[in-house]
Amino acid sequence: MAPCHRKPQPSGFGTLRSVSTQTGPTFWRKEAGCTFDEDSDPGLCEYRQGQDDDFDWQLIRTYNWPHPTPDLLRGSFMMVNSSQHFGGQRAQLLLLPLSENDTHCIQFSYFLYSRDGHSPGNLQVFIRVNGGPKGSAVWNISGSQGRQWHQVELAVSTFWPSEYQVVFEATVSEGRQGYIALDDIVLLNYPCLPPTPIAPPQLLRAGPTYLIIQLNTNSIVGDGPVIRREIQYRASQSMWTETHGVGSLTYKVWHLEPDTEYRISVLLTRPGEGGTGAPGPPLISRTKCAEPMRALRGLTATEILPRLLALQWEPLGYNLTRCHTYTLSLCYRYSMPTGGSGGNNATVRECLSVDRNTSHFTLRDLPPFRSVHVRLALANPEGKKESREVTFQTEEDIPGGIAPESLTFTPLDDMIFLKWEEPIEPNGLITQYEISYQSIESSDPGINVPGPRRTVSKLRNETYHMFSGLHPGTTYLVSVRARTAKGFGQTALTEITTNISAPVFDYEDIPSPLSESESTITVLLRPALGRGAPVSAYQVVVVEEDGSRKVRRRELGSVDCFPTSNSHSEAQAKGAPHYYTAELAPSSLPEATPFTVGDNHTYNGYWNSPLDPTKNYLIYFQATSNFRGETRINCIRIARKAACKDSKRALEVSQHAEDMGLILGACAGGLVVLILLLGAIVIIVKKGKKVAINKTAMSYRQEKSRKLSSLDCSMTEQSTLQQDERMANSFMDAHSCNARNEQRSSVNESSSLLGGSPHRHCRKKSSPYHTGQLHPAVRVADLLQHINQMKTAEGYGFKQEYESFFDGWDVTKKKDKTKGRQDSLLSHDRHRVKLHSLLADPSSDYVNANYID
Repeated sequence: MAPCHRKPQPSGFGTLRSVSTQTGPTFWRKEAGCTFDEDSDPGLCEYRQGQDDDFDWQLIRTYNWPHPTPDLLRGSFMMVNSSQHFGGQRAQLLLLPLSENDTHCIQFSYFLYSRDGHSPGNLQVFIRVNGGPKGSAVWNISGSQGRQWHQVELAVSTFWPSEYQVVFEATVSEGRQGYIALDDIVLLNYPCLPPTPIAPPQLLRAGPTYLIIQLNTNSIVGDGPVIRREIQYRASQSMWTETHGVGSLTYKVWHLEPDTEYRISVLLTRPGEGGTGAPGPPLISRTKCAEPMRALRGLTATEILPRLLALQWEPLGYNLTRCHTYTLSLCYRYSMPTGGSGGNNATVRECLSVDRNTSHFTLRDLPPFRSVHVRLALANPEGKKESREVTFQTEEDIPGGIAPESLTFTPLDDMIFLKWEEPIEPNGLITQYEISYQSIESSDPGINVPGPRRTVSKLRNETYHMFSGLHPGTTYLVSVRARTAKGFGQTALTEITTNISAPVFDYEDIPSPLSESESTITVLLRPALGRGAPVSAYQVVVVEEDGSRKVRRRELGSVDCFPTSNSHSEAQAKGAPHYYTAELAPSSLPEATPFTVGDNHTYNGYWNSPLDPTKNYLIYFQATSNFRGETRINCIRIARKAACKDSKRALEVSQHAEDMGLILGACAGGLVVLILLLGAIVIIVKKGKKVAINKTAMSYRQEKSRKLSSLDCSMTEQSTLQQDERMANSFMDAHSCNARNEQRSSVNESSSLLGGSPHRHCRKKSSPYHTGQLHPAVRVADLLQHINQMKTAEGYGFKQEYESFFDGWDVTKKKDKTKGRQDSLLSHDRHRVKLHSLLADPSSDYVNANYID
């Protein structure tokens, strides 16, 4: 007998054994039975057709067919042709009842086949007890089983006085195709073997702690009927087994370990002693992984450095992982500044895979002095558990470098304002900043480079510094670095060049001209001192003074100079008040050198045109420095040339002729009154009071003369102020008026003589001093030199100087000798004081008596 397939049987009928073999020309039999051949003994196999069915089985002998079908095998057998009946119709074949008190084994062969593979129907075996109902099938088969015969053994136990009867029933399928056949039904006098499943159980579903299986007991080896089913299982790595009874065709095995391999077999038992068969083939299956029991614990740091964290945690075990296949990840995060001006931070996140057999890990390349948040993640195919986040802080380190692009500066000529930003990676708490600077290059040859290196410390919140006391036009190498408790960081370097300054003139005071003529003036030019850059050019600038346009004063150091380079012709075309009369190279002025303005020569393309005698001029000396596209200018007023008065006298006399007539008339009337008064005084003196009367008369005469002169002066000043208001205020005096109302020449402080340099003259050129007009005031400090010069002049001294105050007035031709003598003494012994308002303030109550005549 070969191995077979078994199906479950109802309890109480034992076990049925099915042996699958292909039928050959003969069959092995223990005893004779129903072979359905012509020569078989009908007494050994008695059967009859059922009465409660729809049609009868057909006895077929294929060797008598003239045209046998290829779907059937050759031989004699009982058959149902499904194609000849309706679906659901039944045909029954009954054996004779048996009443023996013993266990019998019934054998038979069956054939189920359909050419297209469809099921021809269902074949079942029933055991009817004591003529009752057929009950439940103790064996059944369906579906196309191939074009071959299969053998089945059925164990039947009876106890006297009971009897039983074997019933074979074929049911036609709805497909109505194929054949169902029976052959070789034999009754054996010995029991069948104990039942054993041929196939292992089938796995329906697996879980972490359970396996759901189907017993799969349709095919068995041994005898039935099966009265009990059990499953037997154990872990593959264990020898310990468990057995559980099964009451259904499916069973759920509980309380298994996750991710563990198990071996599950089925045990079948038939009635009688030794009725339990051997375990069937095992089902080898593995439970699924369970979710990890919990998250890992005990995450601590064993070492903390500026850029390193050494971590450890509790060891891993199966009771924690609940799976033999799992992963362990270490995830961490920290914030880093983005480097922008908004102060925003970016979060860095990363997860690293950790060896499953280890419980420690080292994080490297971390930023110093940062909070690092770490967590552990344990995962398997069924779930994931993450530990709580633990925060560690790395130690401080030396700071990173200050970004060079964050260095911003504002250079001046002798100062630099520097500003910077905190390092992008401070790597700790900044405690201070160190700034060093050193001059490395200068356009000023007077500066020694490289200069000494100087260092300045700043507080952590001071990210700026003002460098002072620097040299103009000098390049400085500046370095900035930050410091933490671990030391100084990288240095940020930059080069900053200070601006050049305007040149400086070596004039302690406003200089005086060396000489003057009607159309020229000679001045002394001193070279300027370059500051940060050498002087590139000098310009002599002439500014025309006009009564309708007052030129703003440009003193030493003033930035209001003359950057526009107008030549004489361009200034006339534009109507500009100034022009360059000369441009000089620095090499042509190595030391103080005289220069004549208006000498009619050309200097570097600029015509030094003669000056107009009828105009007032201001002479400026200007120095220019150029360096790397930067220009600085400084200028100083070095002289003032007043217009010649003779050229204007005729016009003035014409304009004021009427006024002068009135003034002269008033003066004549005053003289008449004075003469009459003097006559009265003479009479009184003759009466014994001569001395007192003379003094009274002189006093009255002087008082009267002063009043008349004041009237004269007020008229003269009104017209003169239109030409030069400062000229009238400086030199008008009670004794300076005459009948012709001649204008007096005046010079401001820029045209005062130093060292008694000769004054210009308009017409008379035989003497260096003017006669017939008021001499300019002389400083007290220059009085000695002035006297020495008058001594060298021929026929000119104090007398000539002051007798010429008024043209046509000869003091030696006075009618009164006493009066004439007194006037002469006054003119020789008296010196006029020129009063200047203090600090050139017209409203000041103080005067400067430094100038006298």
